[in-house]
Amino acid sequence: MNRVELELYLNDTLQTAQFRDYCPNGLQVEGRSEIKKIASGVTASLAFLEAARDWGADAVLVHHGYFWKNEDARITGMKRKRLGLLIGNDISLFAYHLPLDAHPELGNNAQLGKLLGFADDGGRFGPDQLGWLGAPAQPMTLAALAAHVESQLGRKPLVLGDPSRQVRRVAWCTGGAQGFFEAAIAAGADVYISGEVSEPTQHLAMECGVGYLAAGHHATERGGARALGEHVAERFGLEHRFFDMPNPV
Repeated sequence: MNRVELELYLNDTLQTAQFRDYCPNGLQVEGRSEIKKIASGVTASLAFLEAARDWGADAVLVHHGYFWKNEDARITGMKRKRLGLLIGNDISLFAYHLPLDAHPELGNNAQLGKLLGFADDGGRFGPDQLGWLGAPAQPMTLAALAAHVESQLGRKPLVLGDPSRQVRRVAWCTGGAQGFFEAAIAAGADVYISGEVSEPTQHLAMECGVGYLAAGHHATERGGARALGEHVAERFGLEHRFFDMPNPV
């Protein structure tokens, strides 16, 4: 399909105009006009780009792209290598940050909730209402929930709080959303799941009696780009492959 048509479809589907983000959403690097093969991944790292190139991708679709707010604008070092690979191989880069977190079906939070079997009760919290609220398939302890998360994500989460605490209401927001913890507590959550953790998080969990699972920034955000890639591939008859590059963070 045509690159411009794909960009318009993605921008409309993810409602990019509704977000004030830390980076440009949409087409970040322009490649060839016709797209038959699209690769998706969490981050447009050099290793991911090399894998996509070797597979023969015409375009790549990621959650973490380039040109972040306050980023050094000079095209040197790592940035030169990444951009050089894309431009030298005529590969387009599509990147969607907050819009991909927020999408109600294809987004990172929607996909994480689906993977973990949470019942979405429609509750939302935090900036841009990015955080989700729901319930596990059945009440369980914090320790049991942590084991379930580990089994589904393939990564052992850091558990803060009383392992024996009963969990009936869960809040979650993927990636580096530890700053939403207080909002999750105010929303009535028994536990909050995100990707990363900060030093104050431990104190907040212990003093408020609410559990916290730091399940990995990369691990919690594998769902969105993959789901979006599969969606556009099916809709437009494209070849698609998701590249899950190892990342312990």
